[in-house]
Amino acid sequence: MLRQIQRRPKRLIFMITITLVVLVAAVGIYGLITGPVRHEAKQPTKTATSPPGAVRTATAPAPSPTAPASAPPSARLPAPVAETTDPEKFARAAAEALFDWDTTVGYQPADIAQAVVAVGDPTGVETGLASDVRTYLPTTYDWNYLRTYQTKQWLTMKSAHIPQKWAIALAQAKPGQLRPGTVAYTITGTRHRSGIWLTKPVSTQHPVAFTMIITCRPTFATCRLLRIGKLNSPLN
Repeated sequence: MLRQIQRRPKRLIFMITITLVVLVAAVGIYGLITGPVRHEAKQPTKTATSPPGAVRTATAPAPSPTAPASAPPSARLPAPVAETTDPEKFARAAAEALFDWDTTVGYQPADIAQAVVAVGDPTGVETGLASDVRTYLPTTYDWNYLRTYQTKQWLTMKSAHIPQKWAIALAQAKPGQLRPGTVAYTITGTRHRSGIWLTKPVSTQHPVAFTMIITCRPTFATCRLLRIGKLNSPLN
């Protein structure tokens, strides 16, 4: 059975479409081919009261992104994703690891990405997770720019649930297309950012939703993250 699965390792994951209208023909899980789009990779607003990450203005020029105004106080790494056999707990932990970060403590986006990829497919069959994760994180250039505003981000989750259309995907899957214990979880919630702009604390909030594909027992001893879908285009 394992050899059969490995011969067709990514057939289901990469036959997903964003619209899901071809779910019956393609066993669609939903748009994991292209991966999630970057969230606010560039600074959006040009106002004196803009949140951290706003563009430079004539009244408040920002320090160079490649040379932060002050060095971070520490160089501690992001916490690892907690191991668990419970897919919902794992989905929540992975979502927090992806969204919760602080530019002031010394690590870089690559360190966050490594913490998430570390709980990816240990067999190496599914290889798209790293590119998915990168699209959710600022670039190193943007990260250093955000650091000049002491920017922090975190996620408050509203729900973590198995989408209804996942049952359709399971019903349409051919033998060997899905490893045992594979499930989709859609996360909904609010992404928060806070920082300092013109010496004043500011913050922003935006609703987010996305879907993760997870494989747990009996395939793996603890849950593993296979792919993360496009931000704000979740499987429902």
